[in-house]
Amino acid sequence: MSRKHFFSSPDGVVVHMLNSLVTRNAHLALDEANRVVYSLTHPPDQVTIISGGGSGHEPAWSGFVGDGMLSAAICGDIFASPSTKQIMAGIRNVPSNEGIILCITNYTGDMLHFGLAREKGQQLGYKVDVVCMAEDASLGRKKSEKVGRRGLVGNLLVIKLTGAASAKNWPFEKVKKMGDLGNSQLVTIGTSLDHCHVPGREAFEQVADDACVLGMGIHNEPGLRTISPMPSAEDIVTEMLKYLLDPSDSDRAFVEFNPNDEVVMLVNNFGGLSGLELEALTNVTLTLLKRDWKIVPTRIYAGILETSLNGQGFSITLGNMSGMAKAMGMKDDEIIELLDAPTSAPAWPKNGYAPIKKSEETAKLREKANAAATGSKETNKGPETPRSLISALRKACNAGLEAEPKITQYDMQMGDGDCGEAVAGVCKSILENMDSLSSNLPPLLTLLESIGENVEDVGGSLGAILSILVTAFTNALYESTVTSSKPLDITTIGTSALTALDNLKNYTSARQGDRTVMDVLIPFIETLANSKDFSQSVKVAQEKADSTKDMKAKFGRATYVGDDGSERSAIPDPGAYAAGVWLGGLLEGFGS
Repeated sequence: MSRKHFFSSPDGVVVHMLNSLVTRNAHLALDEANRVVYSLTHPPDQVTIISGGGSGHEPAWSGFVGDGMLSAAICGDIFASPSTKQIMAGIRNVPSNEGIILCITNYTGDMLHFGLAREKGQQLGYKVDVVCMAEDASLGRKKSEKVGRRGLVGNLLVIKLTGAASAKNWPFEKVKKMGDLGNSQLVTIGTSLDHCHVPGREAFEQVADDACVLGMGIHNEPGLRTISPMPSAEDIVTEMLKYLLDPSDSDRAFVEFNPNDEVVMLVNNFGGLSGLELEALTNVTLTLLKRDWKIVPTRIYAGILETSLNGQGFSITLGNMSGMAKAMGMKDDEIIELLDAPTSAPAWPKNGYAPIKKSEETAKLREKANAAATGSKETNKGPETPRSLISALRKACNAGLEAEPKITQYDMQMGDGDCGEAVAGVCKSILENMDSLSSNLPPLLTLLESIGENVEDVGGSLGAILSILVTAFTNALYESTVTSSKPLDITTIGTSALTALDNLKNYTSARQGDRTVMDVLIPFIETLANSKDFSQSVKVAQEKADSTKDMKAKFGRATYVGDDGSERSAIPDPGAYAAGVWLGGLLEGFGS
C-alpha cells in the first residue's frame, strides 16, 4: 500500500473535502459544524432519505446527495460513525411531511447512533424509521449470525431505488418496504491486494506481494481468507462469483438467481485500482457470469463508488431485480425504471441506458468505408522479396526482444517505461508475420505493407514515427519500382528511404541533436543514400545512438528530467538505442 499522503494527518481533511463538494454542486449545502451535506432542492412532500457513516469511503455518501437519491448525508471522522447529534442535525436540515428514512450500513457504531437518532426523532414528533443495509456474502451466516452481514457498496442500489421512489412520490411505507428488500435481493463480495492507509497513522499490517485477501472489509477488517500464490484475475473472479451464486453453499446462498431474472451488477473500486484495471475486471466478470452462470446483467455500474481510502481492491455486487419486483408486487421494468431515473447526485455513474436512435445513414457510410479500406493500391506488383530479408528481419527482431529489458530500464529512468514494451510489441508482431509466410514469399511491396501494419498496431510516439517511415518508404518504393520501373538495388532503396525521411519530417520537428530516435534515423538514411553502403550506414547509426547519452532531451517526457549529473544523464535515448540495436541485428542477419 502507499503510506504517503499530501496531508500528514486527518485533521481538517473531511471539512476540506465537503466544502469542495458543495462548492462544485449548486444544489448542495453544508452544515459544516455537523458535517452534514444536504440537498437544497428536496421538497417536503417527498420522503426524506438520509444515510452516512465514517468518512474515507468517498464518494459515499456525500457524493450521492441529490434529487432521486439522498436528501442528506452525515459524515463522521475517517472510518468512525457520525454522532447522534450530527444525525439529528441532518434530520433538521431536510424536514419532510411524508417521513424520514435513515438508511444505515450494518456496523455497530452506525446502528447505535442512527438508532438513537430514530428514537430521539420519534420523541420530537418526526415520522422516522430505519432501513438496515447489509448484503456482504463473504463471511456467511455462521460468522455473522450475531451481528448480521456487513453493509457494503450494495447499499447504493438501495439508496438509488428508494431515492427514485421518493422522487415519484411513493408513500412512506412503500418506500421503506423497497429499502428493506435490499438485504434479501443483494449480495456483495470484495477482494483486495492490500489494506488501505489512513493519513497520520501507522500501517498495522500488510498483505504479502504474492497474495490477495478474499472478503476483506472496507475498514481494514480481516477478510475471509488470504489466497497465495496470487491467482489470475479470471481465477479470483471465478472464486468471488462462486461465493455469490452457488446455490449449494447453504452458508451463503442468500439470493436465488435464475438465468431469466433481471440482474443488476455493480463493480466497485476500493480507491486504489487504476480505471484500466477496474474496467478489465468488469469485463472478466461479465464474461464469467455469462459462461458459468448463464447470467447477463440488465444494468451494469462500475467505478469509484464506495472506497476504502486508497485500498487496492474491488467488489462485485449482484442484485436480483426480478426478485425485488415480485416481492413488491410490481413488474420488472418498473424496478429497472427506478434505477434509470435521473438523479442530480454528482457521484452516481452516468449510464448509457437511455433510449437511442441509431443512424442508418452513418451505418451505410461505415460499411462503404470499411469495404474501401480493404482495396488499397496494388502491391502484388513490383519486385520479389529477397529471402535474405526474411532471415535479416528475424535477426533484427530477436535482437530487439533481447534488448527489451535494457530499453525499458533506460526509459524508466528518462520517461514512463513504455518504450521497451513498444519495441517488443513491434518485434513480436513482425516475427508472427514472418512465421505466417508460406514458402512462396509475397511480393516485396506486399510484405512491406503488412510490416507497416505490424508497426502501426503499436502505440506511442516511437510506434507512430516508425509507422509513418515504413508507410512512406513503401509508397516511395512503389513509385520507383512499379510506376517508374526502376530496378530494386541499393540506389533505389536509398533514394526511397530519403523520400520517406523527408515525408516523416513533415510530422515531427525533432532533428539531430534533440535526443530522439531521429538522431539515428536521419544519419542512417542520409548515409545510406549517399554512400550506398549498408554496413557503413548501420555503423553510423549505432555511433549516433550512443552519442545521445551526452544530449539534453528537447522532446517527450524526458524533457522534464533535470540535468543533475546523475545516472539519468549518462544513458542513451531509449528509442535511439533500440533503433541502433535493431539495425545492427538486421545487418547481422543479412551477413548470415
